[in-house]
Amino acid sequence: MASEWSKAMLGELTVMLSGGTPSKSNPDYWNGTVPWASAKDMKNYFLADTEDHISDEAVQKATKLVPAGTVLLLTRGMTLLDDVPICLSMRPMTFNQDVKALRSKNGLLQEYLPYLLLGHKADLLDLVDLAGHGTGRLNSDELKNLPVLLPPESEQSKIAQFLGTVDNRLYNLSRQNESIEAIAQAIFKSWFVDFDPVRAKAEGREPEGMDATTAALFPGAFKDSELGPIPQGWTIHGIDTIATFLNGIALQKYPAMEGEEWLPAIKIAQLKCGSVDGADRISRSIPEKYIVQDGDLLFSWSGSLEVEFWTGGKGALNQHLFKVFSAQFPQWFVYLWLRFHLDGFREIAESKVTTMGHIQRHHLSEAIVVIPPPETLRGLDRFLGPLIEKVVAGRLQARTLADLRDTLLPRLISGKLRVPEAEAMLMGGCHEV
Repeated sequence: MASEWSKAMLGELTVMLSGGTPSKSNPDYWNGTVPWASAKDMKNYFLADTEDHISDEAVQKATKLVPAGTVLLLTRGMTLLDDVPICLSMRPMTFNQDVKALRSKNGLLQEYLPYLLLGHKADLLDLVDLAGHGTGRLNSDELKNLPVLLPPESEQSKIAQFLGTVDNRLYNLSRQNESIEAIAQAIFKSWFVDFDPVRAKAEGREPEGMDATTAALFPGAFKDSELGPIPQGWTIHGIDTIATFLNGIALQKYPAMEGEEWLPAIKIAQLKCGSVDGADRISRSIPEKYIVQDGDLLFSWSGSLEVEFWTGGKGALNQHLFKVFSAQFPQWFVYLWLRFHLDGFREIAESKVTTMGHIQRHHLSEAIVVIPPPETLRGLDRFLGPLIEKVVAGRLQARTLADLRDTLLPRLISGKLRVPEAEAMLMGGCHEV
């Protein structure tokens, strides 16, 4: 560490603001235009918008408005049992009482603040204790007393600029992946749910957005079915007939012993965040079929229902998660049908009176999919297959870049590594990203 770096407490370098929740009984406070952040919004570092919005009146009465570039830190919630979400607001926004907004002071640059916190994430997680009902909590006094090292402002600026460039690349990769997936889902809905090409041909029109060879894959007439009109020659089945749904196992029965090769447990929390950080260690001796690899399709059928291609590295499949695969149908076909039915599955799970909502096997049988003839599906695979493959590849690229950033970050903020060295390591470690 260079001699000019100084020691301080986090509370000496930041102003910590508390938020609030406008009264739910006053409709004038809600459905406004001002973003209002809570735990459910804090899934990614860049926070551009929120699920809930409040009115200008609610801002004055119940919470605080902070400018773009403010750091938001979750200080209360179940998420804290596994992770400490840290977000950078991309626009002015408000936040609830479970979130702290941090602004810098006393020589700490605002652009350096998020990286100072991210570099101390493990320390922050150690500070988490339990509030009521098993909820995680970051005590404000302990947070303010967190010891940190503060480099000179010139070094802060260099570190923030370097890491900001990396994060911008990650953000752009994420946006690109979201756009590609949105395109794939739109095409899938048009072809397999709304049957737009078949409808066009039945009405004597040329299908839009495709050449004659592709258009020839679709019939020009419908037939009746229990689902209603479907394309001539196509069939309907339950989604469980097009894929195998392998349920995970109770991984607590397979703890890794000291010195033993181990795998991280992939539970619902890991699936939601796409990472195995902080995951339980499981013995490598579990049956091979329960080992998850990058690119495997996972579906959590209990608690928080999610469907994702896993890109967090090798791990062990926990109960309440399905590994979904098919010997007959392409993975994109299975995935996009699961995505199509996901909202319905979530409604079923939310209707359960148990403490953890879930779906059952018969709900898979009742989730109808429409299947074209094999030659049609093979022809359409050349469009949708590469799109989903590109999404998975993009996520793997992002993980490589994020892993390298996370390796460099604590060394940078401790003074053990300087920016020119980090730049060289970045270029050497992920030149293809």
